[in-house]
Amino acid sequence: MKLLLSPATRPGTARRWRWATRALVAAIASAATVSAVIAPPAHAAPVGGDEWVVSVGDSYISGEAGRWAGNSSDPGQTDALGDAAYLDAGQSESTAGCHRSSSAEIRIGQAQSANLACSGAKTATSWNSSGEFKPGLDFYKDAAGNMGQALALQNFASAHRVTMVVVSVGGNDLGFAGIIATCVSKFMTSPSWAPSYCKDSTTVATNFSATNRAAVASRIGASLANVAKAMAGAGYAPGEYSLLVQNYVSPLPRSSNIAYSEAGFNRQSTYGCGFWNADLDWASGTAVPAINSTISAGIAASGLDGVHTLNVAALFTGHELCADTTKKLNNTALTDWRSAGAADVSEWINEVRTASTVFSDYYIQESLHPNYWGQLALRNCVRQVYNDGDVRSGSCVASGAGLTTAGEPAVTVR
Repeated sequence: MKLLLSPATRPGTARRWRWATRALVAAIASAATVSAVIAPPAHAAPVGGDEWVVSVGDSYISGEAGRWAGNSSDPGQTDALGDAAYLDAGQSESTAGCHRSSSAEIRIGQAQSANLACSGAKTATSWNSSGEFKPGLDFYKDAAGNMGQALALQNFASAHRVTMVVVSVGGNDLGFAGIIATCVSKFMTSPSWAPSYCKDSTTVATNFSATNRAAVASRIGASLANVAKAMAGAGYAPGEYSLLVQNYVSPLPRSSNIAYSEAGFNRQSTYGCGFWNADLDWASGTAVPAINSTISAGIAASGLDGVHTLNVAALFTGHELCADTTKKLNNTALTDWRSAGAADVSEWINEVRTASTVFSDYYIQESLHPNYWGQLALRNCVRQVYNDGDVRSGSCVASGAGLTTAGEPAVTVR
């Protein structure tokens, strides 16, 4: 049995083990102090030409884990995109570690798309514990050419006719990665007759305190205001584009709906969902709703009018990690992810990876993120709210078996 925190690196990648592990084991190191740069004077927004939609924010919209179509003990069964999944600049990543997947939800097809989001990003620009740049939703710029996502958006919108900006941010500010690591660690290191729950930890209590959530909501509000400032700096009046803010899916089932016993270690070592039942119920019943209510408070704090919202909290119901309505692909008669019905039986969330998989093709940071099917389901949601440019708000839920003609899970926006 191996736990998290092994200093190993899979061959053939530029990934550094320490950053990959800490991305799961703790919240990103305290953000470096950065200074915003003043947005340049506004000019006329581009007219004519293609319409563009742009995503900004964190890993849940950048496309992290979008390579894997479900989970399996045989990676070949679920590898939908191959080694080039995150190489958004041809032979490399435009920003190392951002994992802007080619299955990312912003690629809706009704308009051209640009993905400026970054895995590990917070509301403010920071560097992770290995010194990798994580652009926030601000106007940071340095001599090395690094820039915040708001400034990157402003530059992009100055040269392209942007009709919608989609935002997902706030989870990293609330320490989501560290909470997951704490939960798995406590499952693997405490006995079933005396379980230690992450929901009871001091760190979790601090992160989810009313004071911290209010502070994070304020930062989310400021980041959304920065998006509006960026678009104004690119010459757009408020009515010339739409701002869409989405919340977070619930990635774990309640304990009454999990497929595998909490006895022993198989729930993690075999199935990648090492959580005590009490922590499962806390995560789905308390943590995700608290995170999503903080997003709502952030929208209110932004002071912006006309913000559209996409509620995806219940989208993965029945397809959560280790839900009893799903199977690992190697436990079915299906050949691989292309087989008819694979999306229906698969989990739409990537399993939690530990030290035992670091020599594989998996990244630890992909843990508990929407996978290929999850990204495509989210894409279908975004397409529906984009509504051929007549953007609307709504809640998105799965709406039946099978795939659409676009190869995406069927979903409905209400």
